[in-house]
This record gives sequence, structure tokens and C-alpha cells, in this order.
Amino acid sequence: MLQQAVLRKGLVLLNNRYHRQILFEPIGNKGQARVENSHVLIIGVGALGSSSAEMLARAGVGKLTLIDRDYVEASNLQRQQLFTENDVKQKTPKAIAAKQRLREVNSSIIIEPLIKDAGAEELEEIVPQVDLIIDATDNFDTRLIINDIAQKHKKPWIYGGCVASYGVTFTVIPGVTPCFHCLLDHIPNDGATCDTVGIISPTVQMVVAHQMTEALKILTNHPEALSGKLIGFDLWKNERMEIEVSRLKDDQCPSCVKEEYPYLAFDAQMKTAVLCGRNTVQIRAKHRGEMDLEQLAGHIKRNPQITLLKNPFLLSFELENYRIVIFKDGRTFIHGTKDIVEAKKIYHQYVG
Repeated sequence: MLQQAVLRKGLVLLNNRYHRQILFEPIGNKGQARVENSHVLIIGVGALGSSSAEMLARAGVGKLTLIDRDYVEASNLQRQQLFTENDVKQKTPKAIAAKQRLREVNSSIIIEPLIKDAGAEELEEIVPQVDLIIDATDNFDTRLIINDIAQKHKKPWIYGGCVASYGVTFTVIPGVTPCFHCLLDHIPNDGATCDTVGIISPTVQMVVAHQMTEALKILTNHPEALSGKLIGFDLWKNERMEIEVSRLKDDQCPSCVKEEYPYLAFDAQMKTAVLCGRNTVQIRAKHRGEMDLEQLAGHIKRNPQITLLKNPFLLSFELENYRIVIFKDGRTFIHGTKDIVEAKKIYHQYVG
């Protein structure tokens, strides 16, 4: 009887979908139980977000909340692995399309899709309930909001960014590491976006590999194994860097030291306004200051389909039914729409 019981137990373990993960000694049964009882928020369900969501679903994370304001387009299919041509035809919101695919991957987990902006108000409702935040956004405005909301509620979050063949990632642990605001001067932000300089899929997967490894360390309670470094790489140029960041903590940081959370304040958030009678949305990102129009023009001109007009005061170019005008003080006009969501999407694609 005892021998049969042992055999049955062994067969159950072998048939467990998480068996190989449990065999990994740092995780084991205890770590897997932690994973299955965890709640992860993924902000952005594009390239980084869809890959991260699939890895976490396959790992058995108990609940995934996915927030994204966009729908699936043909240009997404090159690198956003959860989506199909049918999603493009149906213009399926990314959060919904991701849920549909992830339910086929793992029907035992909870997946909550949210089709909305990830602003301060929206995140205030979600973040207190989660164990970990994954940054899969495409702009610094949202990341600064994520940073402050995570600091406020003492939630770990994992920054990730990629463009062309370059990727960067860092894990922020409130009260332990410097925060994203502390590191702003050490993170490249030259205005390049995937829509201006392109991106190759391996870059996405490399960033996700770093992010998800750090996520598993946090979810299984192994803080001692966290990297503690800002990691950057360029796959095409065969370059890699690691920066020890502990000395970069700013003792005057308004986010993680003074706990003022400046990017949660209304006057620090992105401002949008529909200009009366002009079929135009004006966008202004508070934190940017003066724009480097020369550098931005260099990125935009890499797209051969765009004809660019530049003078000392602004950049202007046309894109399908839109005309985009970027002023030196950071203001941007999106002519051809009154839809703020659509205007913000275009802004992040080309201004960053």
C-alpha cells in the first residue's frame, strides 16, 4: 500500500504542469504556492506586456491584471506574440485579445483586462491590491506615474524599455533601491521610438527575460537574488552594461525620500485639450522641458514615408490623415482628430 501511494504521488507530481518549475530548487513547492497566490499588474500589453503576460500565465501566477488603451494593428504582429491576424481584422483591444489567448494557455488563473489609460486615478484604484507591477509602457510620462504610485503604496515594480536593438531594465524596490526618478539622468531618453527607428523582436525577448526572472525572484520571496543593477544592452552591436545603482540614490528625491509623489499631482501629469473649432488635440508632457528638435527630427526622418518640415521653433510632418506639429517648449498639436485617446497614441509613437 505504501509503495502504491508513493507511486501515485510521483505520477501526480510528474503530471503537474508546473513540475519543471518546482524542480528548480530556489522555487520548489513553497515558491510555486507563492506564485499561485500572487497578483501581478502589467501596464501596457504591447511587445513587452504580451510576452510578460504569457510567461507569467505559464508560470501559474494567480491573477493577472492587464491594462492597455490600444487595439491590435498589423504592425504589432512582428513582435507582439499573443496576437493574430484575426485580432487585426476585428480591431480587438489588446487587453481583450491577450485574455482570450492566455485563457487557452492557462484556464486556471484569473485574467482581468482593462481597456483604459494608465493614469494616476486609474492606477490608484488597482495598485493597492497587487503584489508586483510590470512596466511594459512606451513613454516616460506613464513610468513616472508608476514610480510614484509604487512608492506611495510600497509595491515593487520592474522597469523595462526597448527600441531598435537596445534594451534596458531595472527593478525598483521601495525603501531599498533608488527609484526611477533618482535614475532619470542615467537612463537614455533621446526621443527614439519604435515608430521612428524600428525594433527587432529579440530585443523585446531579452528585456522580458530579465524582467520575468526578477519577477519570479520577487514572487517567490528571494530578494537576495535580485540584480540590484540597471542593465542595458545592444544586441546588434554586441554591447552590454551593468550599473551599480545604490550610490545613485538621491537624498533629495521627491518621490522615494521626501515622499511628495510629484507625478501624482494633477499639474505634473500630461495635459490634453481639444482646440475649439480646429479638429486638433494639444498635448503637453509636464516633465519634458525644452525639446531637442534636432535630435527628434533625426529619428523621424528615418521613416522614408514622412516628409518633415523643420524651423528653429517647431517640427511638422504629416501622417495618413493627421498633421503633427511639435514645438520647442514641448507642446504638440495633433491635427485631424478630436479623439484624445487617438491623439495620445500618435504622440507616444512619434514623440516618445
